[in-house]
Amino acid sequence: MLHDSDDPVLLWAADQPGARFWIRPGAMAVACADLCTKDRIAIHGDPAEVAALLCDEVFPDVGATYRPIGREDLVTDVAERVDGLEVAGRFAWMEVTGPVDRKQAGRWLFDDELPAVTAMIDAYFPDSYARPGGSGVHRWAGLHDSDGTLVAAAADAWSTPAVGFLAGVVTHPEMRGQGLAQAVCAYVTNELAAGRTRVALLADYWNVAAVTAYKSLGFDLRPLAAAKVS
Repeated sequence: MLHDSDDPVLLWAADQPGARFWIRPGAMAVACADLCTKDRIAIHGDPAEVAALLCDEVFPDVGATYRPIGREDLVTDVAERVDGLEVAGRFAWMEVTGPVDRKQAGRWLFDDELPAVTAMIDAYFPDSYARPGGSGVHRWAGLHDSDGTLVAAAADAWSTPAVGFLAGVVTHPEMRGQGLAQAVCAYVTNELAAGRTRVALLADYWNVAAVTAYKSLGFDLRPLAAAKVS
């Protein structure tokens, strides 16, 4: 039943290591520890039924540290029905269902090159969910300038057999506006698309430049929200 769903977030969560499932008529939930650095519950279904499922079964099982995530309208409605649950963030799930026809550049990095990625993340993207050596972060691609200095990078992180996941996209500020991040994202996207149904990422609405760049690569946007127990 779960894998018949058309909800990509639910399907992505369902294939994560250690995922736990709850299903009842009108509601589905998948709990994953340490997914994108948070304990999360992907939810899908009728708001009233989902709220009841969370209260009756899911939260008593996993605890209040887990954060429901799903369609923005669903999470907002569920949060209004569950005492102590509040919307904690609104953002975008962006996805493409095949290779992108855009200029791509970069390559997968070797382990001894990852300290340069860490330095870029620390300096220019400290809020990144993906970091070298982090849980669920599989590998990094990078793009170098003519001097061999790393100028853009992106991670394959929290990917599953069906859903490739792109994260940790970072560019040196002096090199922005040249399409470097888009080129390395195209490379990672096309690498991850092979044998999978889609490639996805999470983006903040306020980061208009990033959302625009992903849309120009062919990524479609679905509004998401996350909630937390206050």
